Amino acid sequence: MAAPRWRERLFALYFLSHIPVTALIDLQPLLPAGLCPAALTDLLQWYAVTFRDPMMLQPPEWFKAFIYCEAFLQMPFFPVAAYAFFKGGCKWIRTPAIIYSTHVATTLIAILAHILFHDFSTSEHLGPQTQRERLVLLSVYAPYLLIPLLILFTMLSSPHYSLGEKRKRK
Repeated sequence: MAAPRWRERLFALYFLSHIPVTALIDLQPLLPAGLCPAALTDLLQWYAVTFRDPMMLQPPEWFKAFIYCEAFLQMPFFPVAAYAFFKGGCKWIRTPAIIYSTHVATTLIAILAHILFHDFSTSEHLGPQTQRERLVLLSVYAPYLLIPLLILFTMLSSPHYSLGEKRKRK
């Protein structure tokens, strides 16, 4: 039984879209000032101001650790996962997808808790002050929790990705 193709296509698009977002936006806080083109720096500044996300302009050390994980653990996985899910029927993606989705869901829980409960009034850059602003910022990060949870659920529950059935070698 094949996994629903709409899910595989969603996962493929998720991973494919992650490549430019990570390379051009998410990794900027780790790079020396002036290394990125002004247009990309301006885009990050616009995002941070519009969505009141000071973590992207002046990330706390724990958030930087998550960005390093994104750079060195997740980024190499993105094209592999995009390929596997676009191709479809790749049972070998199960274990790496479980590891990826578990890791990302864990980091997102910490990020979402920070958005909901941190006192941003002392931040150098403007953070969310009202409940509405917190929910708007939360909505930016939420898909990066929800899609990995859907990946995890699919890998664990879909008979298509079950490793119980092995083919005989000819």
